[in-house]
Order: sequence, then structure tokens, then C-alpha cells
Amino acid sequence: MDEATRPSAIAGYEDWPAYVRSHPRHTAPAPRAQELADALGVPAASGLPEVTVHWEETYDGATTSELSWQLGFGPRTTGWLVRPAGSSGSLPGVLALHCHGGNKFGGADRLVELPANHPSAAAARAGLYDGRALATDIARRGFAVLAHDSFAWGSRKFDLSIPPWRTASALEARRALWRQDGVVPSEADDYNAAAGFHEDTVAKTAGLLGTSLAGMVAYDDLAALDILAAMPGVDSSRLGCIGFSGGGGRSLVLAALDSRVRASVVACMMTTFESLLPAYLDAHSWLLQTPGLWKLGDWPELTTRAATSTFLVQYALADQLFPEDGMRRAHGMLESLHAGTARYTGSFWSGGHVFTSAMQDEALDFLAATLEPSATDPDQHLLGTP
Repeated sequence: MDEATRPSAIAGYEDWPAYVRSHPRHTAPAPRAQELADALGVPAASGLPEVTVHWEETYDGATTSELSWQLGFGPRTTGWLVRPAGSSGSLPGVLALHCHGGNKFGGADRLVELPANHPSAAAARAGLYDGRALATDIARRGFAVLAHDSFAWGSRKFDLSIPPWRTASALEARRALWRQDGVVPSEADDYNAAAGFHEDTVAKTAGLLGTSLAGMVAYDDLAALDILAAMPGVDSSRLGCIGFSGGGGRSLVLAALDSRVRASVVACMMTTFESLLPAYLDAHSWLLQTPGLWKLGDWPELTTRAATSTFLVQYALADQLFPEDGMRRAHGMLESLHAGTARYTGSFWSGGHVFTSAMQDEALDFLAATLEPSATDPDQHLLGTP
């Protein structure tokens, strides 16, 4: 196959290499945070994106607006801003960060109550979020919440309609198994199978460019935080972030890279790196396993690179992706690292790799206590306060 007919390995992102080559690294608020930005290879932003509002609807106590913006490369980003219906005061802002979930066909739609969610979003909520729309629930507690599709997910996904050859070969084997088993895959099933194989190609491309999958996701998250902070009616001095699984890792990294983050929830995404060896490596994506990251310290130690954030870390004792001893060692490290401060709270839960309703309730209480949604907001009846 010659170059003229060989499919692009980064279809939809052909302008990505030029952007990374022509932009410096993200400037972090402190030297230790800069070390993390450099290790992940986070590119600098090219200014605050112009945001388009496509529609706005109010239902069940929440007002939801669909937004989009164009970053410096790749497809246009879709996001949703959710606020308490009728709110008029200055609200604290929360960035709701979707999980990996093996579902790149969708993105932040799994976190938001929408008039016409794609079935894959509903399935992700049912299987991983106890059926709840996390971003919408947070908004009903008195926050302005932005949930956006990240690099390689949803609106920001790669075009795999003509997959590159390694992905195509693996995808055809998966399709053959489906045919053998009498399974008719949905469009989302087919895309997610291809994207699972293609993630290695994305990680290789990122490495070639001097960045990483986690660094590119952080680039998108930092841009979304800029957008949230600039929204009318959002108090940029009271910002937080929350995520489950891969979204929890994003929440930790964002808190380290941007000192505006005052509260960070990390759900089902904490262990020691050593505990992943040798049996748990294949349980995780490139979001967690950036080459060389361990040189900066263990995963729990990255919290010390966050200058201002308070952390809630939630552990699931039967989590299939993390060994219990690794989670308990991480908890011990975090207690020691933040001894004498109120910057770390850890909680252990029964069950597997699921962000249960009870865990979400604890996380929302933590955000409310840390960011104080009712402190200056006049519409207290909207905030769940008596």
C-alpha cells in the first residue's frame, strides 16, 4: 500500500502535529507543577476559545445549555453548561470530567441529562454511575457545571471510518467474533472496538510529538476550565473538579496544573504505581500510564504538586482495576503527605469499579462544604438548603 492510499493514522487530527510543534509547554503556577506539565507534555493554550451556544432548555430544576468551541487543532469540542434553574447569583463552578469507560464514541453526554442522549450514554450511566447524571445532579446543588468532551472522546474523537491498518486488522478480528456469535454491533460498539485498538496509535503519535495522551487530555481540560471561569455568573475564585475512574485521574492532574482549582474529587482512581506490577497493567489505559511519570514520584504524591486544592479520594474495595493493598498504601501515603492539614479526605466503599449513588452524594457534600455554594448566592431555595 503506497502513501497515497494508506489511511491516515490520525484522521481528523492531521493538524495536531503542527500545533504541538509550534506551541510551547503549558505554564504552570509553580515549579513542581511545571515539572508535571513538562512530563505530560501539555501544550500551551492559544487563547480563550470563542464559545457558541446552540440551545438552552430548563427541566427538573436545571437549565442546560449546549456549547461548542474550537481549540487549536482537531474537531470542534461539544460541552454542556448546567446551572440551577432560575439562579441569579454568583455560583461556584465545577468541571465534571467524564471517565474513559472504554466508550470513546460518547464523552460528557454520559454526565448530563439531555433530551436525546445517545443510547451509549445511558448505558454508561447505568453501568458506571448508578444511572445518575452526575453533572446535572451537581448543578441542582447550586453549582455552575461544565461537562465537555475531551481529546479523543465524543465530538473530539478520531475519524476511524477508514481505520489505519493495525486498527483495521484488529477490528476485523473483533467483527469476525461478533459474526460467529450472532452479534450485530451498534455504531457505538463498532467505533469503541476500533478506538480501543487505536489508543496505542494515539499514544505513539503523542510520544513522537513529545507529549502524551494524558497531556493532550489535560490541554482540553485546561481550556474548559478557562471557559468555565469566564462564564457570566461563575465565581472564578470558587472552582472545583470531579471525576470517576479516568475522570478521577484528570481531576488530580488538573488540580496540580491550575491553582484556581480549590476542590478535587478523585473517585476510583488512586493506587501506587508499584501495585500495578505485574498483574494490573492491562487494566488501565494510557491516561494513567504516561512513560516516565513515575520519575516525579508515585501517583499519590502528585497531589502535593497542587498548590491550593483540597482532595476527596474515594476507594472501592472490590475495584477490579486496583488491588486493595495498593489502594490502602496510597491512602496511607496521602494521610502522611497531608498530615496536619485538612487537604485530604479518603473514604473506602464496598463494591467494584462503580461511582455509586452514595459515593456521589458524599462527593457533592464535599464540593458544597469546600466551595460553599450558598455562601453568597441569594437563591438559597435552589441549593438544597432549608
